[in-house]
Parts: sequence; C-alpha cells; structure tokens
Amino acid sequence: MSTSEVYMKKGDRYLLHTYNRFPIVLDHGKGVFLYDADGKEYLDFASGIAVFALGYGNEVVNSALKDQIDKIIHTSNLYYNAPTVIAAEELCRVTGMDRVFFTNSGTEAIEGAIKSALKYAYTGKAADDYEIIAMDRSFHGRSMGALSVTGNAHYREAFGTGIGHIRFASFNDLESVKAAVTDKTCGIILETLQGEGGIYPAEENFIKGLRELCDEKDILLILDEIQCGMGRTGHMFAFEEYGIKPDIMTCAKALGCGIPVGAFLMTERVAEKSLVPGDHGSTYGGNPLAGAAVMAVLDEFEERDIVGHVRELTPYLESKLDALVRDFEIVKERRGKGFMQGLEFTLPVADIIKNCQKEGMLLISAGSNIIRFVPPLVIEKEHIDRMYEILTKVLQNL
Repeated sequence: MSTSEVYMKKGDRYLLHTYNRFPIVLDHGKGVFLYDADGKEYLDFASGIAVFALGYGNEVVNSALKDQIDKIIHTSNLYYNAPTVIAAEELCRVTGMDRVFFTNSGTEAIEGAIKSALKYAYTGKAADDYEIIAMDRSFHGRSMGALSVTGNAHYREAFGTGIGHIRFASFNDLESVKAAVTDKTCGIILETLQGEGGIYPAEENFIKGLRELCDEKDILLILDEIQCGMGRTGHMFAFEEYGIKPDIMTCAKALGCGIPVGAFLMTERVAEKSLVPGDHGSTYGGNPLAGAAVMAVLDEFEERDIVGHVRELTPYLESKLDALVRDFEIVKERRGKGFMQGLEFTLPVADIIKNCQKEGMLLISAGSNIIRFVPPLVIEKEHIDRMYEILTKVLQNL
C-alpha cells in the first residue's frame, strides 16, 4: 500500500464524508506545482480554489509568518495588535473602503455583510422586517446566512427556509431586480463575477444600473469579491473595472494566500449606522498571524505588480482556451475575466478532470459541465502552454 493509500484509507475512516475527494494526498508545493505524498508532480490550475495567488513557498509571505509565530499568534479582540491594524489600513487603501472587520473565512465575511446591512436598515429605517435581494446561480457559502443568499436550491433544500426575508432575482437582468425591490429591501448582494454558478461576469449595464438603483432607494450594494477579487480579473478588485463602488464588500481566499482569513468592508456612511460593540465578534478573527499574512500578501502584490502580470498574460491564456473551443466540438464556450476563466462543455467534465490529474494537472469544475481555471496569479506562458497540451491530449483521447 502506497503512502497516499494509507492516508486516504484513514481519511475515509475518520473524516466526516462531506467532500467527494479526489484520490490524491497532497504533501507540498513549490511555485505553481504541487506534489503528492508519493512524489508525483501536478501543475496546479486550481490554486486551492483561487487561494494561492502567489504560488507555493513564497519566501516573503513565509518569512513574515515565521517571524510572527515567534512573536505571538493570538491575542483576542479585547486588545489591539499591530499586524492587524496595519493590515486594516492597507486593505482599506487598496479597496477604497473605510472600515474593515477581519474574519476567518469567506463565509464568515458574508455573514458579517448580511448583518451589517440588516443593522443599517434597523438603525436608519427603524425596520425589523427588512429584505435582501440575492441572485440566481450565486454561491456565497455554506453557513445558514450565506446559504440563504445562495441562488441554487440544491444547496438549500435540506436546510429549511434559512434566515428568511430573501428574494432572488436573475443575474444580469436589471428589470428582474427592480421587480423584486419593495419598500422593505435593504440590500442587494451579488458576486461581481459568479464563480461556482458557472463563471459569469456581471455585465456593465447591469452592475451600473444596480448602483443607480441602490442610490435612488437607499439600498446597500453588497459585492462578494471572495473569489474574483485580489487581482484575479486583472483588477485588484473586479468592481474597479466598472467604475463603481459597493457599500459593503467581502473578500477572502487570496487575501491570506493559504492562511485562513477573510474580511468584510464598508463605507463610513454604512459604518455610522451599522455594527456597534456587542453586535458582532470573532475570537480568532483578526489575529496577529492573519494580520501578518495580509500585510505580506498585499506587499507582494504591489512589489511584483501581480495585477499587471495578470493583465499581460490574460490574452495569451484566453487564446489557448479559445483554441480548445475552436478545435473540439464538445467545448461549447469560454467565459470569464483575467485568470478566472471557464470552459463550458456539452457533457459532464468529471472524467476530463480526473484524466488531467493522471497526466499531472489539477483542475476544478464550476457545475457539472464547466471546467474552472483559477491558477496561481504568478503562472507564466510556459505553464499555460503545458495546461493546453495536457488538456488537448485528454480531449483527443476521449
């Protein structure tokens, strides 16, 4: 029995079966490559579901974390700590927002964003039966609040009505959103670029129309940038491309490049009528180790011009994916922006992904018939070429 088989057997025995894991035991990584417990190399075009933007073994981030571990890892939020204060300042600077609350995950960030919108309505409108509009096909997380605004009934059906007071509209259909608005609407939440739902970018007229609608009705625009933010679309945050600004936004994933950290941010206008002491909290959120990670990641993004690199290579990545659409009838369409791309197939993609693994490449899906491409943001042309060669070989052998 191989080393990987030993761990998989134990995992199947002791871990709760909430994931249909691939039969791979990953052990370490370097750059844009991962290696399993038996030494096999994989080109990583999944990056831990859009997490490892800087690749594996980044010396700047690793050194910052090691230094912080030797100082202090946790203090609780009863006290200030320098790394988190500096990280908050830097994150507000790059997002253009005014206030930040650090969480441990993207799902927690969504929970905080929802609570912030509800408290804003409670404070400013004296309302206690407010509603939030969410989008069909959306995905915001697995906790009850995040699940309640996730626009896929399959994820929600076993868990009742959720938090209630949620209406759903059609993504990229402004009229459907307007039709859902009532005098109880306090927030509209959406991913700037839908991920799990199939890699659908927001159309410019749609998101600008939402901004105008929210301004007119005093509704908060909440943008989920957990997956599409942090440089992935060729902008530091995807909403920047549209020339608009949210009232509340969430981020996570690449924010810590592997360290569990997320955040929800808001404008000062929202903060003045939103959460106050006693309304929200987190024992681990904003701990010094997470703060050190955010500081180091943001520094590396600027020092290495990660956003510029994504913009420079996006046309090349898109040309290779477009070639697959052109050359294979089963590849229906390419969608996406920057290094967040999707190929829609005419058939389920599970076997394609498994065969790519056998050839030494990791990919993930976004629904049953879409392959999602969310590689580390530091990939080069040679890695795109290798991805194209492996996928071409797999498709030819179908």
